[in-house]
Amino acid sequence: MQNEDLGKLILRLSLGLMLLLHGINKLQHGVGWISASVEGYGLPGFFAYGVFVGEVIAPVMILIGYYTRVGAVFIVVNMLVALVMAHQGQYFALSDHGGWMIELQGFYLFTAAALFFLGSGKYAMKN
Repeated sequence: MQNEDLGKLILRLSLGLMLLLHGINKLQHGVGWISASVEGYGLPGFFAYGVFVGEVIAPVMILIGYYTRVGAVFIVVNMLVALVMAHQGQYFALSDHGGWMIELQGFYLFTAAALFFLGSGKYAMKN
């Protein structure tokens, strides 16, 4: 049995829900630590609030299938910024259990990239 649209829905729900939980955590606890990191790169601290686009708005877009490709681009950009700002030195590192040190960030990045190319499928509000 082959059902590409169901597969796309599963990808959307997986990425959207898992990343949205990170966004909800930041809504509850703030982004002060991200702001400090952003300022460390010589950028205005308010840029830290951009994380809400990548971790709240974009996951909701993907979950409901509303401009999924646009939401996926937001997530890709969000994850690339996170990899540069918070995970340097981990790109080629393994965890104590043998997994890629940044496997979660890699999952978010590559799943969002896949959804950009695949689209939302028929179980969506608007392609």
